[in-house]
Amino acid sequence: MGVESSPNPRSATRAARSKRAPSAVTTATATPATPIDQDLRRALIAKAAYYRAEHRGFGAGCEADDWLAAEMEVDTALTLGAIASSS
Repeated sequence: MGVESSPNPRSATRAARSKRAPSAVTTATATPATPIDQDLRRALIAKAAYYRAEHRGFGAGCEADDWLAAEMEVDTALTLGAIASSS
């Protein structure tokens, strides 16, 4: 009469996670195939950051968060082709 051990649910979860396809965030943050003019990229990020700040009422203290979120938004859009990378 042997003692049966129950499967470890954590190891099963880790195994399932390791078999998943890369997430959209991982694949979307890749560098665009066509290089973009850095001044154009910066202008797009500044505009997106402004709209984010406007949406939250221009409250102080979140400027860096607005900029970083706008950077991610613009880079993702460029990578996915939602924004043309040449002017």
